[in-house]
Amino acid sequence: MEKFTLEIIQDTLVAAGDEMFKTLERTSMSPIIYESLDYAVGITDAKGELLAQGNGVTAFLAALDSVVKATLEKFKGDNSLEEGDVIIANTPYAGGGTHLSDVSVVYPVFYNSELVAFTVNKAHWTELGGTFPGSVSTVATEIYQEGLHFPFIKIKSKGILNEAIIDLIKANVRLPDSTLGDLFAGIAAAEVGAKRVLSIIEKYGFETFLKAKEDFLDYGERMCIEALKEIPNGVYEGTADIEDNGFGEGPFPIRAKITVTDTEFIADFNGSHPQVKGATNLAYSGLVTGCRSLFKAITTPRMDANGGAFRPMKVLCEPGTIVSAEAPSAVSVYYEVLITAIDLVWKILAPLIPNKLPAGHLRSVCATFISGIHPDTKDFFIQAEPLAGGWGASATHDGNRGQLSCGSGESYNIPIEIREMRYGIQVEQYAFHNEGGGYGEFQGGNGQYIDYKITADEAHVTGAFHGEKTKTWGMNSGEDGSYNYFMIIRKDGTQERYSLGTNIKLEKGDIVRCTTATGGGYGDPKKRSVDQVLLDIKNGYITEEQANEHYNIGIV
Repeated sequence: MEKFTLEIIQDTLVAAGDEMFKTLERTSMSPIIYESLDYAVGITDAKGELLAQGNGVTAFLAALDSVVKATLEKFKGDNSLEEGDVIIANTPYAGGGTHLSDVSVVYPVFYNSELVAFTVNKAHWTELGGTFPGSVSTVATEIYQEGLHFPFIKIKSKGILNEAIIDLIKANVRLPDSTLGDLFAGIAAAEVGAKRVLSIIEKYGFETFLKAKEDFLDYGERMCIEALKEIPNGVYEGTADIEDNGFGEGPFPIRAKITVTDTEFIADFNGSHPQVKGATNLAYSGLVTGCRSLFKAITTPRMDANGGAFRPMKVLCEPGTIVSAEAPSAVSVYYEVLITAIDLVWKILAPLIPNKLPAGHLRSVCATFISGIHPDTKDFFIQAEPLAGGWGASATHDGNRGQLSCGSGESYNIPIEIREMRYGIQVEQYAFHNEGGGYGEFQGGNGQYIDYKITADEAHVTGAFHGEKTKTWGMNSGEDGSYNYFMIIRKDGTQERYSLGTNIKLEKGDIVRCTTATGGGYGDPKKRSVDQVLLDIKNGYITEEQANEHYNIGIV
């Protein structure tokens, strides 16, 4: 069998993933999907091995193959999947689950009545019911408060849509049109992928397809093991904290022990704090996806994702911890714990491979959910989006400014024009700040301010900004960065500062100011050139006072 043919099939699978990605982007109803790209798509084989993936969100790297494998575990024997079936699932505790808002669509692909593959996508639906708008709460204590739960159910059976589930969704969410629109967009994207998989099999034959996918998976494993040889063998440990659980309690430690050999990478989180009251919990499947994100970044960052590239990685953790939470724990703010776990492994390994990992970044999604009645359309709105901030400096360059966190991957912020058209807000300020921090030979990227002025008569905001008490970390004598937080500036001038807050009442004229952290610096600040410091001042990245204090250049 020609090697060229196998590679063509592999590239065609990747292209099919890209087409699925664009289909979901262009057909979805919610800006968090079609603007922020808070979703991922993929193709697996009949056993759930990942063959291709299109990413918006790196945090879904373990989600797609896992949800397929969990689907196969449920639908087997006399209850096996049939042609035309479509499954939806958002279980946080199994199958690559994260939180209820992230819903997977699983589409089995049949060829000559034989199951040959799956196409799958996972996207953040803006509204799934629950106690508060946006289906996120920093004070939830049980998953039942966080929205609708789809425990691997058939939305289509033999091609027939389950209208009862559609009616159930309509009756239980605040934005039924956009929620159902996102569901049908997910199904459409999966159908496109299924057609492309079948066209590959019809063109090259099923046996050739099987050979190509095995070759692709084995190649991923070989490349990953080769990259592991560049990381010094050893056992490395560290600890990080979740600062708050939404009830003023904490901190809660996460512990990690990383074992690296030439053929294996083991991330052991045993000994982490037990799961907590509140929504700052992460299920084990989410922990795996976080570790995959970091693992891929240091092994095969330029290679298309496939299941083979993750074979050398193991993630260990006893059940029931803050990073392996079990039902019925609340998990709607899982992403803050996820990123803390990624950041911990990152910090442990960065001194060993400074050519691959920079200093610490904003390490928070800094997600905000603002809801209310639009002053013009009188429709109910929910703005949900991640925010950008500063990344840490590296051994060769300054940190990136205005980038989303490691958990967001290729996602984007929502354009100001879309915000002001769709939501009852006005963006008063969107700028880099110079609150300080991140000084070094190479300087950490600046965090940002974004001010939302409320134009609706009344609105509410929910936010989760981990890092309100802990600065981003510097490397190799570089200084730590700054903090994440959000502030309510009332129209009478009073100010309220938050790390976590749920459904805080706002009035017309109030401002929600979101502040994201500056990344950590790298290297001794005294080694930064005077010309570069002067340019930083000119660009507004630092002030003259900060330059004098931290770079000692003597500006008068």
